[in-house]
Amino acid sequence: MKLLQHIFLLTATAAVLCGCPYSSTHVLDETPGIYVEDALLGSWATFVKKPVSGKEEPVKLILSKKNDTEYHIAFTGSLNELKPFRLIDKDSITGSAFMSTVGGKQFFNISIKDQIYIAEIIFKNGALSVLPLSDHFTAKMIMTNSDLRNSIELHYKTRVHALYDDEFCLRDMVKVN
Repeated sequence: MKLLQHIFLLTATAAVLCGCPYSSTHVLDETPGIYVEDALLGSWATFVKKPVSGKEEPVKLILSKKNDTEYHIAFTGSLNELKPFRLIDKDSITGSAFMSTVGGKQFFNISIKDQIYIAEIIFKNGALSVLPLSDHFTAKMIMTNSDLRNSIELHYKTRVHALYDDEFCLRDMVKVN
């Protein structure tokens, strides 16, 4: 019985450790170079399925203009699972973001508490999806901004489907007031 408990605990721990979005101290571009898209500004909402309960709960993404090339970004909703990561400030996760293009795809470089999270952005038919790359999208040690860019280019060229962290993906968000 104890052996089964240990196996379950190890499996659960491995799932938690592997189920994190990729974070780094590096960005795709040294400086932001793509202007803020007015169509992205505002509040976006979707429902996400909670990993433990399977229950769907609302999450909102709020994008506002910080300057000509950067966004203020805030995630609100039921974020209790993220409290151990110390990312939540009051009831939101806040930071800044700027857009980069790699291999014809658009990405947000999201800066939250001194970490950079890379998320593919898809804006199609009035719906916005923010798809953070999985922590294990590459096995390469990223030492520079160009290493990160090259790893993402290679990842998208060599895979049929990109590795996203599904628990953190916000798919097909609709604009709300």
